[in-house]
Amino acid sequence: MEFVDTHCHIQSSDKQSGDGGEAVTRRFWEKAGYPSGDELIARAVDAGVTRMICVGCSLPDSQLAVEFAKYRENIFASIGIHPHEAKDYIDASGYDQAKLDRFAALATAPKVVAVGECGLDYYYGHSEPADQQKLLRYQIELALEHNLPLIFHVRDAFADFWPIFDEYMGHAGGVRGVLHSFTDNQANLDKALANGLYVGVNGIATFSKSQEQLEMYKCIPLSRLLLETDSPFLTPSPYRGTVCEPYHTSVTAEFLAGLRNEPLEALAAATTANAHDLFIFSYYVY
Repeated sequence: MEFVDTHCHIQSSDKQSGDGGEAVTRRFWEKAGYPSGDELIARAVDAGVTRMICVGCSLPDSQLAVEFAKYRENIFASIGIHPHEAKDYIDASGYDQAKLDRFAALATAPKVVAVGECGLDYYYGHSEPADQQKLLRYQIELALEHNLPLIFHVRDAFADFWPIFDEYMGHAGGVRGVLHSFTDNQANLDKALANGLYVGVNGIATFSKSQEQLEMYKCIPLSRLLLETDSPFLTPSPYRGTVCEPYHTSVTAEFLAGLRNEPLEALAAATTANAHDLFIFSYYVY
């Protein structure tokens, strides 16, 4: 069986990876003893996880993801600016163009398969909603310019997200992408499916106590389901208390197969095919 981890942050796992990784992510990897990226990849491959996407959350983090993926055959990169970071890319006149020009240049780097994670997050309020919305539009437009899918992060903000998303649906081909780490309600799931989006599910599903949420996971069509870990975060049960790794993709897959009463082989095959369809890995196979 083959699995794809469509969302991880292993580009900053190694102590020698430099200052590019986000501070909160590096703290998790420090807790794990700074495992090397190649160690993490080897454990993942042993568990059947044959492709991994390293997802950037800022300009430096995206640069690190691009470099990490460059010479590793089974690793790909997504460039993104997380909504929490919006304040650092929006100045009094609007966009900080110098930073964003450097960010945009990464879109054509080798093995970049998506833009994100980007979106809106009103849960913590690290950046003003207006700044988050400006940066979301910028990243959607960048993805459309380069015909790349988007990895969306949306938390407590769907009321503002959908109108922005709808602004771009008239573009040729529409907006392609995935709602990463989806834990929301059936109504937003239905809206995502109606707009052709994929839905990313990670270890949260294995420890959720919400019956409504578990029922929602059952309703995601197999043709729209993607697996992810968000490692080093959101370690699935029964491994809570340890740092999440890409190999845990298979753990979440096993849980979902049982929850949804589907053969694990069928779920693995479908989610892997979905990942290849959205991110077009084959273009970069050497």
